[in-house]
Amino acid sequence: MPMKKEFVNICNKLYEKEFVAAYDGNISVRLDSEKILVTPSGKNKGELTEQDLVVCDMDGKLIEGSGKVSTEVKIHLLVYSNRPEINSVVHCHPVYSTALASTIGFEVPVFPEVVLTLGKIPLCSYATPSTEALPESMLPYIEYANVFLLQNHGAVSVGKNLKDAYYKMEKLEHAAKSYCIAKSVGSLRALSPSELQELYDIAESTYGLRIDKRNKY
Repeated sequence: MPMKKEFVNICNKLYEKEFVAAYDGNISVRLDSEKILVTPSGKNKGELTEQDLVVCDMDGKLIEGSGKVSTEVKIHLLVYSNRPEINSVVHCHPVYSTALASTIGFEVPVFPEVVLTLGKIPLCSYATPSTEALPESMLPYIEYANVFLLQNHGAVSVGKNLKDAYYKMEKLEHAAKSYCIAKSVGSLRALSPSELQELYDIAESTYGLRIDKRNKY
């Protein structure tokens, strides 16, 4: 599938699943070492067309297209400059993930399949959207995290391609919904340190995830 067509399809999915509302969210894909394809500001992701997409350089300056580069492109540029293996970034506001980002985060590890496919899920300190402080809040986790909760804001996922980044966001939101429901039903049964370590070992050896050994879950 042509890159721009796949890009628009992913944007449409984000809107259909209510991961974004109105003009929220931004998505990008790395085209080469100097350019990224990114969503423009002020465009509904469910109505986006290939002609709406813009290309910017690694300083966030517009080099192709007639729209305005998303004001939160700084998030994307931070990821690309620190993670050469990452080629796509998704930032949106899924309801359950954003609810956890605004309260407790994932306090304890509960779901083994989430650990295996997403690794640790950090809660980044609050920072004002569209400012340099927002990507800076991700810096403590940038080397290892595949998904990030942005405090009082939303979520970010990264991947080797568009689908990978999208499916990580979908997985995150499913996990957040399950977590919220489980917590409302009763006490969470957290994975033990030994169970967690076994999962981390598998995540590294089988799934190729980076696991931050410096910090607890």
